[in-house]
Amino acid sequence: MTPDLEPAALLRGAGLRVTAPRVAVLSEVHDHPHADADTLASAVRSRLGSVSTQAVYDVLRALADAGLVRRIEPAGSPARYEARVGDNHHHVVCRSCGAIGDVDCAVGEAPCLEASDSHGFAVDEAEVTFWGLCPDCRTDRRTEVAASA
Repeated sequence: MTPDLEPAALLRGAGLRVTAPRVAVLSEVHDHPHADADTLASAVRSRLGSVSTQAVYDVLRALADAGLVRRIEPAGSPARYEARVGDNHHHVVCRSCGAIGDVDCAVGEAPCLEASDSHGFAVDEAEVTFWGLCPDCRTDRRTEVAASA
């Protein structure tokens, strides 16, 4: 996190009270993009000591509502959180290990895609998830195939 993006300043800028759990959760989301709430709760406990899982969920909800973090929900996976907000990027998810990466829009202005029929909605975001195998899992699969041949 750069000095101009310190958690306390971000919280104040969003009109949120600065508390130790909020600072810790926001810091951990910055340090561990695409982590789930349980992973973040463990990291926050390492940083602060005792903090309930419910408190971490409450903080994540407040941060998402304030626009400081983004909640993504890949199919078959628990919700994940990231600090990259304010743009309309997409994600690539490994079908084997669940690793997630960011994918910038390839063409055009946000929302990157135009709905064939918006049904009267004012579309301001498109969510695209690319699925496949990450490099590590592809290597593991090639090794398994070679070993069984």
